Amino acid sequence: MRLNYPVHVRIIRVPCTGKVDILHILRAFEKGADGVYLVGCMEGSCFYEQGNFKARKRVEYAQRLLEQVGTGGERVQMFNLTSGEAPKFAQFAREMTERIKTLGPNPAKLAGAASKGPAAGQAAERGAA
Repeated sequence: MRLNYPVHVRIIRVPCTGKVDILHILRAFEKGADGVYLVGCMEGSCFYEQGNFKARKRVEYAQRLLEQVGTGGERVQMFNLTSGEAPKFAQFAREMTERIKTLGPNPAKLAGAASKGPAAGQAAERGAA
């Protein structure tokens, strides 16, 4: 079965969502991501026992940090699925993409382009076309 999810979604596989550190989430925003979401196994079903609980706490911490710096905590989210719920994975990808479209681009990315002057903004526009 081929999953239909937005082309802008970049999947990074990890052995467990518990391996995703707060720095990984924040670095994604620093590198220009407009949103980040983690998809892990169902709570209580983690092969590594507590991995998804650790990941959820890290996502909640990232949400608070992003809210404090004005980026918006709703740009990071965690979902739990079983391995047999691939269509739901695609649904979450579409929902998250729509949420990010509503929120607009990452404010840090916009601030960085503005601080580099108009030439940087023009180059970014040409690259997107």
